Parts: sequence; structure tokens; C-alpha cells
Amino acid sequence: MTKAELIAKMAKDAGITKVAAGKALESFLGGVTGGLKKRNSKVTLVGFGTFRKVYRKTRMGRNPQTGEKIKIKGSNTVTFKAGKGLQSKI
Repeated sequence: MTKAELIAKMAKDAGITKVAAGKALESFLGGVTGGLKKRNSKVTLVGFGTFRKVYRKTRMGRNPQTGEKIKIKGSNTVTFKAGKGLQSKI
């Protein structure tokens, strides 16, 4: 499902315009993004799941073309764990 398809479904289900549904979706995404900016933060939606910010440590990797060892910088990433409500529906 694309973002446009999700907006269209939200608009239809809620009986609102696509513009209003788009603003609601952008607000939601902004809220989740803002909630994950702090260190070791998480955003929990009961029945849906948890978004969690985690730090991946610096590690050694390998260039698949040359076999040369390379250093991969540490970085922040977001993980998602589905809640019971979501798991039972899929």
C-alpha cells in the first residue's frame, strides 16, 4: 500500500477529504518522528506496536566486490515490533 492509497482509505473510512486525511497522516508521522529524536526513545501504540530508536555500533564489514575489509560507522536506526493486536490480525 502506498502513502496515497493509505490517505484515500483514511479519507473514505473517516468520511473526510483527502486533504484532511493527508494532514492527519503527516501529523501522525511528525509525532512519531519527534518522539524518536531523543536518545533511547520509543513510541508505543497499544494494540499496534512499538517504534524504538536503537544505535548500531561501529563494526567491520567486507566489500563484496574486492573482499577488502571496511569499517562501517555506527548509526541510529528505527525498529518496529508489532503488538498483539496487529499480530493476531495478520
